[in-house]
Amino acid sequence: MKKTAKTILATTAMMTCLCSGAASAQEAAPGEGLVMYMQMGGNPGDGATLARQTGAAEAAKALGVDLNEQFSAWAPETMINQFKEAVAAQPSCIAIMGHPGSAAFRDLVAQATDQGIVVTVGNSPMTDLQADFGSKGTGYAGVDLYEGGKLTAEHMIAQGLEAGDEAMVYGVFSQAERGQSEKGLADTLEAAGLTVDRLEITQEANSDASLAVPILAAYIQANPNLKAIGTQHGGITGILADTLQKAGKQPGEIVVGGIDLAPATIDGLQSGYISATLDQLLYLQGFMPVLQCVLTAKYKMPGLSLNTGAGTVTPDTIGGLVDLIDAGIR
Repeated sequence: MKKTAKTILATTAMMTCLCSGAASAQEAAPGEGLVMYMQMGGNPGDGATLARQTGAAEAAKALGVDLNEQFSAWAPETMINQFKEAVAAQPSCIAIMGHPGSAAFRDLVAQATDQGIVVTVGNSPMTDLQADFGSKGTGYAGVDLYEGGKLTAEHMIAQGLEAGDEAMVYGVFSQAERGQSEKGLADTLEAAGLTVDRLEITQEANSDASLAVPILAAYIQANPNLKAIGTQHGGITGILADTLQKAGKQPGEIVVGGIDLAPATIDGLQSGYISATLDQLLYLQGFMPVLQCVLTAKYKMPGLSLNTGAGTVTPDTIGGLVDLIDAGIR
């Protein structure tokens, strides 16, 4: 069941007010007694994970939910194992990420929901599971992936890219629905007439972006006419400015589009090495699954779907966000 962002945020405000009122009256918070396991994605405190942690922690505190974080370094196999571990603990709710794909998760999610565990999805969708188990609370908080990639590409093109220019998109094209981000980016650049090379991120670089530096440096050296690099991987976005500097490139010489707001990405935006980065509001990707847990486990509400792909951040707009990013909110 889909709701507009306005409706969901209004619901969030309502729940927070309910919690505040309950606390002031020394009554139980709405989520008291609920235990939740939540997949956070990367590594604790990294630029593509911290704001999600903050949002989840603040929601759990406000609503009285006992929250257990799980970190996978973006490895799909680890996410599957973490889900099995969470089910064995028999919590009230589990929030998972769609990187392994719905085929890998389907039987496990079915078994969990049969046991009365609310399972919801964040960051990377599993559309068919959300449809099949939505009545039991399986919602989604994250970007419309293809559209997010498309939006990033449009901001790259606006920097003066032209038909015939060479571009490279570096992504996890092979990862089920997760790969739609890079496909949207690459397809949009190609539709504008650019020649696009699609390069797959290995799982090693997916988990540790520093391992991509020599790969990208070699690619840049081997392709002297390269005009653009795009990715929808937060860790990779964070290493691009430094990689370009070491390759002897000047800011703007290669147009760069990425995702998220890691510290190194902020530096890249401020220096002009990064032209645009997709802002996927990670705080909401943490907050909303916890709220979904309470809404379904306590109030029997179905799964809600929220597209957190708000827009892009550019060198012109990054300044006003830095304090909030440092606070782990943006």
